Amino acid sequence: MLREAVIAEREPATDDRAPGALAPKPLLFNLVLLLRPKQWAKNLLVFAAYIFTAGFHSGVATREVLIAFVAISLASSFVYVLNDLLDVKQDRLHPKKKSRPIASGAVPLPAAYGLAFLALAGSIALVALLSHTSMTILATYLVLQVLYNAGLKKVAVADVFIISLGFVLRAALGAAALSVHISSWLLFCTGALALMLGFAKRRSEFILLGERRAEVRASLAAYSRSALDALVIMFACGAALCYGVYAVQSPTARQYPALILTSVFVFYGICTA
Repeated sequence: MLREAVIAEREPATDDRAPGALAPKPLLFNLVLLLRPKQWAKNLLVFAAYIFTAGFHSGVATREVLIAFVAISLASSFVYVLNDLLDVKQDRLHPKKKSRPIASGAVPLPAAYGLAFLALAGSIALVALLSHTSMTILATYLVLQVLYNAGLKKVAVADVFIISLGFVLRAALGAAALSVHISSWLLFCTGALALMLGFAKRRSEFILLGERRAEVRASLAAYSRSALDALVIMFACGAALCYGVYAVQSPTARQYPALILTSVFVFYGICTA
């Protein structure tokens, strides 16, 4: 009996997890994951006006645009958490979204609601440090996103337009934070590029989900493969045209004629998106 006890002590302890299974991540890790910090790269659009107006020469401008970036990042995180809370059932049917923190059960619902409130409160507190125009733009962004989650995401075409308008508002927020004018052509280009990417994503989901597409995303029921192909091509051409006009005709282009050279990178990006 003593020999068996010694042998048991020397043998490593085992658990009930399947071979190769990963240990569950801490709650804090999953809360951070729920905010989707990887998606904050989309908010870099607030730096557009900062870059095109050479705002980096001013410490005040740098401070303002950084505040705007953090504010819109927290606002977008609030929207992501809200979306995950509302779509938890559909996400559990999605081949990729089922692993999200709420859908997988890694984050309890009370913790998710609390995180959403903190993200929203932080965003409002930060944008209050900027201009009234900045506050209006952020409020518009939040209202549109709430309407999207309340039902517009189920309406074909409108769902992508709402998301794309969010990108335009990001660029406008950066300009408002600096109290500078941003070219209408640049805003048109941002909107067209966002629409191209939005319809490209719907096209990818349309193909990936197959016959289950309507169960996972209601708006996909009203799309067709040929319509999505045409929409992607149309807005890709629109984005290239808008940026081309901006690079030639805008006040910034007249001040810096070499700006037209950047169109090569924009066109290349559109072709490879």
